[in-house]
Amino acid sequence: MSSAWKNILLIKPSSLGDIVMALPALSALRRSFPQARITWLVRPAFAGLIEGHPHLDEIIHFDRKTLGKAWYCPFAMKALGSLIGDLRRRRFDAVLDLQGLLRSASLSWACGCKYRFGPVWGREFAHWFYTTTVPRHADWVHVIDYYMKIIEAMGGCDLGVEFVLPEKPAAVEAVGALLSQHDLARERYAVLIPGSAQISKCWPAARFGSLAGRLASEHGLAIVATGSGAESAMIERIQSHATCRIVNLAGRTSLPELVEVLRSARIVISNDTGPGHIAAALGKPLVMMFSWSNPLRVGPYRRPECIVGRDVATRGLAIKSTNPAHAITHITLDEVYTRAVQQLAGHRP
Repeated sequence: MSSAWKNILLIKPSSLGDIVMALPALSALRRSFPQARITWLVRPAFAGLIEGHPHLDEIIHFDRKTLGKAWYCPFAMKALGSLIGDLRRRRFDAVLDLQGLLRSASLSWACGCKYRFGPVWGREFAHWFYTTTVPRHADWVHVIDYYMKIIEAMGGCDLGVEFVLPEKPAAVEAVGALLSQHDLARERYAVLIPGSAQISKCWPAARFGSLAGRLASEHGLAIVATGSGAESAMIERIQSHATCRIVNLAGRTSLPELVEVLRSARIVISNDTGPGHIAAALGKPLVMMFSWSNPLRVGPYRRPECIVGRDVATRGLAIKSTNPAHAITHITLDEVYTRAVQQLAGHRP
């Protein structure tokens, strides 16, 4: 095994928050192997976050919706065969699979690469497909620290954690126009992120509405809420509980534009969801609410002051909790507001 890799495939197709937390791994690969060509396999829906990234040479789309039908659909089987053929032709000399699932691990094997690195905790027996895994350790609780240990096993030597999310001129211009359209000034608005892929991770709409009113009346902030187009109705429910105007941007921004909306915010209040992780990566003042996911493992990296939840410091190595006491409904309005005030005081614009 050589530590002078020349052609590296990084597999992390989804989801948005997980891709954000893989960004330090990308930067560590680039610093450790500056001459290598680095390719990222990612779902099309999330590719916008890493397109044009200075540490990345190429993106290959992984269309899970189509490829997941390969076992019964001839068209999907043909698409999967085409993807595998494309990967094999590129002759990667190292594969780093940070997804840790059967489909990602089997792709790392099918692409014909001799050296395959992945997590020892890979689900669905994924670890059987790797040539090198790294044991878990109590000192490497956060997944980012664990990713760095896998890169160290590859021969990586410059393992400092940095989140690189460069501005994209087209997105900056589009967001500037959007903010002007709604009379919003940079660093003078709060962003609410009330949605999540799992409804059990969503803080109640009434509390988001009450929080919006307090941030507006007591701190003079305009209020913006964002999410997917499907979450627009949720934001309308929040508006019905609020005493101030809420600008509803759900479904109105591309992924690069969402980054710029968050970059220009004064503070971000979020459930445990992808856009909240983007705000954390940008270093924004942030309050992020956690229920079942373990924030010690998948929360904002080394920013415990941003986290609100139950038993945050004592959940150990488990990724998920089943303790009913950790339900997001147990997080009170006063807890979130107090943490928001602390974040505002600690981050002057």
